[in-house]
Amino acid sequence: MEPMGLPEPSLYTVKALLVLDSRGQRLLAKYYDGSFPTAQEQAAFESSVFSKTRGAGGEITCLDGLTVVYRSSSDLLFCVVGGPQENELMLSAVLSCLCDALGLVLRKDLEKRWLLENLDGAFLVLDEIVDRGVILESDPQRVLQRLGPRAPEPAPYGFVLFDYLAGSREHGGAGGADPPK
Repeated sequence: MEPMGLPEPSLYTVKALLVLDSRGQRLLAKYYDGSFPTAQEQAAFESSVFSKTRGAGGEITCLDGLTVVYRSSSDLLFCVVGGPQENELMLSAVLSCLCDALGLVLRKDLEKRWLLENLDGAFLVLDEIVDRGVILESDPQRVLQRLGPRAPEPAPYGFVLFDYLAGSREHGGAGGADPPK
């Protein structure tokens, strides 16, 4: 029997996943319920999240009646937003999975430049971790396994031009054709 005043437990634990840059601008965001139905409300919420978490020493904050778990990297701010009664440890597990899985997909440090160049992979990671607010996975290795062949391969930039010029078939250089003679 539920005590009076406490909400029923729900699988819909995540209200939003956000990735903001060092100026508080949205790079990647997914909202899973009607808490912020318009783009203006979302932008205002993201701005308040950024101003509340910038320079703060903690990893958890309450904002507008919501629980926000966040982590900063060099020039990115990752946030997982849940309801006021959500378990911070569950939200923190989602955040850790998100950051670790993105690091594995990008095979680099979590930086704005690499994230923007691999946004398709970043959205795939988000979709494998949370679907419509329901946490599907909290293990970054399992997220990568579930992505399987859909996981984008970041290009090794130094070798792409060389392989193209040399006509290497191994990395798909020059479309796999023989080099001109």
